[in-house]
Amino acid sequence: MRSDRDAPVTLGITGASGAPYAVRLLRALNESATAVRLIVSAYGWRLLQEESGIGGLDELRAATGDWSRVEFYESGDRGATPASGSAASRGMVICPCSMGTLASVAAGTSRNLVERAADVALKERRPLIMVPRETPLSLVHLENMTRLTRAGATILPAAPGFYHKPQSIADLVDFIAARVMDHLNIPHSVGQRWKSGEAK
Repeated sequence: MRSDRDAPVTLGITGASGAPYAVRLLRALNESATAVRLIVSAYGWRLLQEESGIGGLDELRAATGDWSRVEFYESGDRGATPASGSAASRGMVICPCSMGTLASVAAGTSRNLVERAADVALKERRPLIMVPRETPLSLVHLENMTRLTRAGATILPAAPGFYHKPQSIADLVDFIAARVMDHLNIPHSVGQRWKSGEAK
């Protein structure tokens, strides 16, 4: 029987600003030979087009490497595999995660497959990593994040560090992708790790 450790990661892409993070994360998952269940919301597609010039599935595939382990699911199909708790999974990432998606997951409304898959991750006690990109944060945002944290989710804001002295936007994007990979416990070579004594 396959263990959850060998099972796919579910990746949801929604409409918060931060398309480069999603593209880099998917490429990193592909580079690590991790199976992926991919869901892109309607606003996620709009985001990919506006911020990364990716207008559809073929262009996303071209930008993210080997898709031999990627399964794509329509966001409107709430009966697809990621909606089932009995389907083996090593966890889920929503990157970027809109505040609307975050609020819906906090409320358990499951309006689409991204939200239902997140609900499943919580109820099955699997990792759920949410990567919001919003500023400033309202009390409503903070309370929703607190509620999700109490339910078992990890809130990993798209807030890159600078101690590694980034030289490009790609370095900043790598910082977040690497942190997500770490929290999924997937070995990778994305970005630079902290080395004691480097920051002055």
